[in-house]
Amino acid sequence: MSYQIIIPKTVTKQLEKLPQSIHDKVIENIIILQENPRPTNSLKMKNNEGYRLKIGDYRVLYDIDDKTQLITLRRVGHRREIYR
Repeated sequence: MSYQIIIPKTVTKQLEKLPQSIHDKVIENIIILQENPRPTNSLKMKNNEGYRLKIGDYRVLYDIDDKTQLITLRRVGHRREIYR
């Protein structure tokens, strides 16, 4: 059961701005989402719809559609800026 990941242009730009070491870790974790859309370092957000993936001080916000097996990334960034 493999999910398809949709990465919008805005998220691609956010990924490009990350430091290289963080960028690589984020990409690895995004790839893991294909097989397991709810890993242990992922939490359902309380105030917003969707999920957040914790990678050190960085976060990936995303939505899951189980019917179509799609994961749509919404935002990627440092934890102090991601929720604004």
